[in-house]
Amino acid sequence: MANNSTIMVASDRTVNFQVLLVQVLVCVFLCINLFLIVTFFMKEYFYTVTRYVLFVVTLFSDSLFLIMTDMLLIFSYFTTPVQMWLCIIIYIVLSVYTFVTPLTLTAMVLERYVAICIPLRHAELCTTRATLHLILVVHSLSSVPCIFTISIFFALAPRTFYSAGRVCSVEMFLLYTWQGYLRSATSQFYFLVMSIIIVYAYLKIMKVAKAASGENKTSTRKGLRTVILHSFQLLLCLLQLFCPFIEDAVRQIDFTLFIKVRYFNYVTFIIAPRCLSPLIYGLRDDLFFKAIRYYTLCGLYKKAPSS
Repeated sequence: MANNSTIMVASDRTVNFQVLLVQVLVCVFLCINLFLIVTFFMKEYFYTVTRYVLFVVTLFSDSLFLIMTDMLLIFSYFTTPVQMWLCIIIYIVLSVYTFVTPLTLTAMVLERYVAICIPLRHAELCTTRATLHLILVVHSLSSVPCIFTISIFFALAPRTFYSAGRVCSVEMFLLYTWQGYLRSATSQFYFLVMSIIIVYAYLKIMKVAKAASGENKTSTRKGLRTVILHSFQLLLCLLQLFCPFIEDAVRQIDFTLFIKVRYFNYVTFIIAPRCLSPLIYGLRDDLFFKAIRYYTLCGLYKKAPSS
């Protein structure tokens, strides 16, 4: 009996530590993202450059996604019942922004492809208006899986389902097994299309990098490295789409293992990819890095960022 009590206390301490660790990580990443967003708005030049606008879209998307997933984690940990209308709103936001970040990253890769492989048309294709249209297209494509899932849920869920408070989770919107298969097929289709675009852009940029010389070669290789980093980040984001199916399989075997796997997936495939955006553009981009350094030191760094 004493051994069982000791195990339960140790387990509770582990869970408490895991939840606290997640809160610390989320707070740190949100603070970093907030500072980068403020830096973006402090420099007017960034508004006119497609890659910076798309970068700040990923920051907004990642921040909102982290806040919502952290809310679900806290609700789940404390088994807090949530009204159905609020749970639906949370689900819609999470469902849409699950795809916004990978699709925006794919758009950023295409922007690098245009800048390096079709430089003469870059100014024509990457205007402010075109960027806003691209953001609208990204959000529209991201909404398609959510629209399907919510429409099926409203059509099949009984009225009593809306009346009682429940512990909110994504799985509660999948009433039948075939809905999980449909969600899986949709995720795999998005994965396939984005992977094809990434590979195509990478091969084209690599071809240009081999033929370039001098400053063009340096710039092209830097763009190639950026595409590789985007690809890695995109891979982590896309692997996140397959996490629910792994978790469902594990849950049928061992619930304790399911909790550990879900925690690992959350830290590795949700939190980790959303700390790579600041690393890729916040530190690797020369102009944005100068702006970060300038505003971090409150203007004490004499050389202000310039376009």
